[in-house]
Amino acid sequence: MRSLWLNTLTKQSLYRLSTKRYSTNVEPKEPVVKTKSIPGPKSIELKKQLDSVQATGTIQFFADYEKSIGNYIYDVDGNILLDVYTQISSVPLGYNHPRLYKVFNNEQNLKTLINRPALGVFPGKEWPEKLHSVLLNIAPKGLNKITTMMCGSCSNENAYKSIFIWYQNKLRGNAPLTEQEKNSCMINIPPGAPKLSILSFKGAFHGRTLGALSTTHSKYIHKLDVPSFDWPIASFPEYRYPLDENVAHNKKEDEKCLSEVQDLIQQYASKNPVAGIVVEPIQSEGGDNEASPEFFRSLQAICKKNGIALLIDEVQTGGGSTGKFWAHEHFELESPPDVVTFSKKLQLGGYFHNDDFIPNEPYRIFNTWMGDPGKVLLLEEVVKVIQEEKLLANVDVAGKVLKNGLLSLEKEFPHILNSTRGRGTFLAVNCTNTKVRDQIIGALKLHGIQTGGCGEISIRFRPALIFKEYHANIVLDRFRKVLQGI
Repeated sequence: MRSLWLNTLTKQSLYRLSTKRYSTNVEPKEPVVKTKSIPGPKSIELKKQLDSVQATGTIQFFADYEKSIGNYIYDVDGNILLDVYTQISSVPLGYNHPRLYKVFNNEQNLKTLINRPALGVFPGKEWPEKLHSVLLNIAPKGLNKITTMMCGSCSNENAYKSIFIWYQNKLRGNAPLTEQEKNSCMINIPPGAPKLSILSFKGAFHGRTLGALSTTHSKYIHKLDVPSFDWPIASFPEYRYPLDENVAHNKKEDEKCLSEVQDLIQQYASKNPVAGIVVEPIQSEGGDNEASPEFFRSLQAICKKNGIALLIDEVQTGGGSTGKFWAHEHFELESPPDVVTFSKKLQLGGYFHNDDFIPNEPYRIFNTWMGDPGKVLLLEEVVKVIQEEKLLANVDVAGKVLKNGLLSLEKEFPHILNSTRGRGTFLAVNCTNTKVRDQIIGALKLHGIQTGGCGEISIRFRPALIFKEYHANIVLDRFRKVLQGI
């Protein structure tokens, strides 16, 4: 009894300490940069240590996540940066949000975290309820099934498999698998290993795993030396800005690209028939390239006409940063997409779909973990905070301030900036060339603003959903100072 009492007392004490810490830990008023360069000396030393066991070419600095709070990320050298990049668009509520910190103070939730199951074979008793109350609660309208995964790449990878299985089931009329199909797939030949394809777009990014990589076309560094499938690649619209001054040109871009999609489907019909099309609502890694709602509605019509699936990749756009929970909601599609993949802000990966995309046989879409129930507990709290604090409305308000400010800077510095675009706080602006873009990103960091690049010449903004108007004004003020020094 005494040990039980001490254990309970310890838990209560830890809870009070943690609650006190996070209830008094507030954001700084503004960014603070203490070192002459970033990474600073402590980050450089840690990078040397890590370099002895792991490649470190992508590391910018080492963060202090115990101190990071809200919209601000702290590094180990004491620099405090206003983060509008948020771990490549994957932090929904900022750093160390008190509501998320408390999730695992619950002993039942803690057991869910440490007893990580192979969900496909041994799910916990609470798993069905969590799928309904958390994931299906945020499902794109009209999609009633969910397949959970770990990350964005494996979400797309397995979604492609589901599309291929669906397509082949249609061809065989849902008849049982033949012995010839079972045997031929084992040696990678038809009919068991059919010659099929997924159509993707130039500038797209859908992941770095082998199948997903065949649909990624944003940077050569992702693909070099890795074999790819012979799958069709269509042009994505290249718009001129401002949009309202270039309506005719942009409409022609839509028509040209849609015509190319239809032509490619016909060209590949005799060698690698197209089973599905994968597309991002906004091509993120490839340069924040937009397409109109009309383009996406026409793309869906092409899919229906040709009996192929439409997969919308919402790995980066999903979760609210465009002002709607799913970016494709802006397009007012005639019917739901066939498949919608997600990850990043939703904490785990996976894809929404309908009954047609569930394989008839077990183990066809499968891996050991099939997601993570611990991440679903975090997502459950994230969704509650989004709803209770009306963060989608906040995104619209803060996004207007940031976008209008970028447009003003574009007018003030037309020799440096152009083509401000995006929805909500999911924004980007172009620079005159890659060298200038990289120079600006580096200078912004030394002014206390952490952002990132995309495509060849774009700066992208991906703040957390708690990003406010005054944060936007800080970013714009520091951005202006940087541009004055270019």
